[in-house]
Amino acid sequence: MAPESTTLLDRPRQSSGGGGDDWLTLADAFEVACLVRCTPPPATDTRRVDAGTHRGGIAEFNRQDAAHRMRQLLQRLEVPVEHELTTGGLRRRYELHRLSVPREHRPAYAALLEAGWRQGRRELLGGPFPGASTARRVCRPRLAAAAWRAALLAGGRHVRRHSLGIRLADRDLAAVLVRGAALLDVPAVLRPGAGCFLVSVANGPHRVRITESAALAPAAAC
Repeated sequence: MAPESTTLLDRPRQSSGGGGDDWLTLADAFEVACLVRCTPPPATDTRRVDAGTHRGGIAEFNRQDAAHRMRQLLQRLEVPVEHELTTGGLRRRYELHRLSVPREHRPAYAALLEAGWRQGRRELLGGPFPGASTARRVCRPRLAAAAWRAALLAGGRHVRRHSLGIRLADRDLAAVLVRGAALLDVPAVLRPGAGCFLVSVANGPHRVRITESAALAPAAAC
């Protein structure tokens, strides 16, 4: 990679697996960034922020599995995180999972999130790269799977008889999902909706391939 984009690929990890660990760091940080982009800004954040910012180190999810996945990723990236659960409602109960990074760790978290998104997005939208290493060729589909995993966990599902769709407010993430699906050998369709973008794949083999690719599995070096 170019020298200005080696922030995550040069970041040390506890594992001694070699160069593949750098790509795992990137994949983890990219997935965190995608999870954040799937969610609206927290209700307590009244500032006007871009969908891709770190939002003050706070993210809110209405699904437990999305919150647990983000917490797992941040722990692997050695970023402390606090998890607060709020429940409410009468006839229809709901849960709100609020993840927050301690204030003193937020600058590092923000840098990690920004670099993860920038580098991951470039890998997916900018390739293929002539003379790419084996690790790079293998890990581009891993990044695609990470983006789809985040979207399936935290995006707005739009399930129809013939397709599985994800509603997103973030145009860039929608483009990443379309490109990521192509890397996974699945055609995806992007349509504008009412205040959102809808990325969908057909039911059948294409949906199975996306969901299987995005399924959680034991970490392995690229």
